Order: sequence, then C-alpha cells, then structure tokens
Amino acid sequence: MNRILSEVDPQMAVILDGEMKRQQNCLVMIPSENYASKAVLQTQGCIMTNKYAEGYPGARFYNGCQFMDMAENLAIERAKKLFGAEHVNVQPSTGAQANMAVYYALLNEGDTFLAMDINHGGHLSHGRKQNFSGRYYNPVFYGVEKDTEVIDLNKVLDIAKECKPKLIVVGASAYPRTLDFKAWREIADKVGALLMADVAHIIGLIAGGVHPDPMPYCDIVTTTTHKTLRGPRGAIIMCRKEFAEKIDKAVFPGVQAGPLMHIIAAKAVSFKEALEYGFREYQAQIVKNAKTLADYLIKEGFRLVSGGTDNHLMLIDLSDKGVSGRQAADLLDESGIIVNKNLIPYDTKSPLECSGIRPGTPAITTREMREPEMELIGSMISRVLKNPKDARLRSEVRQEVAELCRNFPIYQDLEIWR
Repeated sequence: MNRILSEVDPQMAVILDGEMKRQQNCLVMIPSENYASKAVLQTQGCIMTNKYAEGYPGARFYNGCQFMDMAENLAIERAKKLFGAEHVNVQPSTGAQANMAVYYALLNEGDTFLAMDINHGGHLSHGRKQNFSGRYYNPVFYGVEKDTEVIDLNKVLDIAKECKPKLIVVGASAYPRTLDFKAWREIADKVGALLMADVAHIIGLIAGGVHPDPMPYCDIVTTTTHKTLRGPRGAIIMCRKEFAEKIDKAVFPGVQAGPLMHIIAAKAVSFKEALEYGFREYQAQIVKNAKTLADYLIKEGFRLVSGGTDNHLMLIDLSDKGVSGRQAADLLDESGIIVNKNLIPYDTKSPLECSGIRPGTPAITTREMREPEMELIGSMISRVLKNPKDARLRSEVRQEVAELCRNFPIYQDLEIWR
C-alpha cells in the first residue's frame, strides 16, 4: 500500500515521464489546454478519490461525507465570489455534461434551441447531429457571415423570430471575437427565450476582466474549469436562483451520479488561485500575446479568420498555403509546436482534414512568455508552414523550441508519481 507508482507500475511511470517531457519541451498552443498548478494537480490525486458522495452537501446518500460537504461548499462559495453567481453547481465532470444537464433541466425532448453551427465555431454539444444535443432536441443554427466572418446579431434575431427557440445558446469553441451578452439578452427577450452562455473557452478572460461578463444577462452559464481558468478537467453550471432546483436535479440524479470529489476539491483550489493577485494580469497577458501573435502572422502573409482576434485564440486559413489543417498540425507537431486542425467558416474540406489550424496562448502565457516570444513563435510557425517539404528546417525549429522552453521552464519540481 505504501509503494509509489514507479514501483507498482514502472510502465505507466515511463509513460507519465514521457508526457511530462512532452509538455515541458513543446510549445502547447491548443487553446483549450493549459498547465494546472502543482496545488491543483496534488489535489486531483488526493484522498477524496476514495469516497462516494452522491447527492449534495447536507443531503448525501452515503455516510461519512462531512469533509466532502466542506470541500463542495468551499468550491461553491469561491465560485460565487469569483463569478458573482447566485447559484453554482460544481459537480459536472465535463463541459458537455454541464450542457446536457441544462438541456435536461429546461427542455423537453424535441424542443427547439438556437446555437452556433459547429462548422462556424460552435461546439459538439450545441446540436451536432451525432451528439445527444442533436439527437434528442431540435437544434437550429446561426453562424458567421461569409464576408466578415463574424456573427451578425440582426441575422440571429431573424432566425430566432422564425424558429421561436425555447433556449438560445451563445458561446463557441473556435470564435476569435468578443461576445456582447447584453445584445444577446435583448434578442432572447424579443422572442421569449431563455439565454444560456457556454463560456468554456473564455471563462478565465471573464474572471480576469478582459472579456464582457455574461452573469448579469444570462439565465444559465456553463463552463469548463481547465482551459483559460487553469484548473482541473471539469465543469460547473451557474444560474439565477429561480433555476437552481431544476439545475441541481438535472445534474443529480438526472445525468450523473457519484460526483468526482477529488476534482471538486481541485476546482476549489483553482477558484482560490483565480481570486488571488496576478490572475487578472495573467489573463490580460493571454490576450496581449494572442494579438501580438496574430498581428505577426498577418504580416507574414497568413489569412486569419475575421482578420484577427479579441481573445485567446485565432483561426488560420491555410487554403492558399498548399497544406491542409491536418498536415499543418502534423508539421508543427514534428517541430515541437502543438496546435490542432480546425474547420474554418464555409470550409470545403472534411472535419478530419480541415482548412485551418487553431493556435492559442493560454499555456505559453502560463510559462510567462510575452510579446517578444510571440513574434519568435510566429516566425517558427511561418517558416515551417511555408516550407512543408523541408524536414531539416523542422528539426532546426524543434531545437529552437527546446531552447525557448528551457528559458521558460514548467513543472521543474513535479514528480508526484515518484
């Protein structure tokens, strides 16, 4: 019982060592990824992983939950303080499960909801036909305009008037521009719909005061905790008090049973970190870095969807570069730069091939890189993608990446499994 992982399972220890080195020695630029703090990682591996705690604080279905109640209440109170929420449920394990719980609470099977088309930047759980949200409900979609590649709210209002949705979902996983939640509230009120914001990507920016806040305008707000917020992999739901009972019943017993208490405890830790000095400055730097990188790439001749970025990510259209998004992501991976392939609006390629990539700056900003490093990284990306057949160049860039990573180290003293 007292043996550590490297003794119990040396194969897995080697795998973890490999992943550690990958994260340390590569530029992690997938915008939905980040580096959780050592405190968050330690809490995720804590003793609470042993405990069943179905139900809610003060109303559990198992005995021995006094410390589970303390941890969950602490997470709830910190989230309320951080986001100004009237009610918070911290039990959802993923963003998709949080969205499922909202639909389960507020919609009946076959009800219409309005959300962003995944092909224009929306999320799988916003009505994709292969997903539960597209199978059990009636999703109607809005998107971006072909000429501007931004959302036209007048067009959204027209669609809403026509389909009369019970719920409007505002939020995206690949949209580089600011969301005006007040304007979305006005649309929802004009058609008598509830308004839900899925801010999984931009929640850290919201907490840091560098993106408009959805809380004053939305009935429901869902978010993950592991992207710009830099917490554990998980999610929460925030809502007005009038929806609290429906939301809680939808989460348990509606869509999930035993909560992951070790993850809830880690969420509490990440909320405390987000309330501390330096977090707002970190979020502001994420945006500064993204804008600097975007501007550099534009100067290098790359076309960015919508012409740039207001937040932590950008979409690069590679249609004129002779490589697909998949090929570009693989070439950059070989060079030590980790991004993901991504559809661009009105893409002519399949989701497995794509015409674009989606770089982001949260993780490299956690490493304390700033504007000069963004220009250096932009140069690396440009050189690799403009010379896709040059394997020697990719090897050279990988060495440059390794040197940059050594200058901005991460997890130097982290050997939890040893």
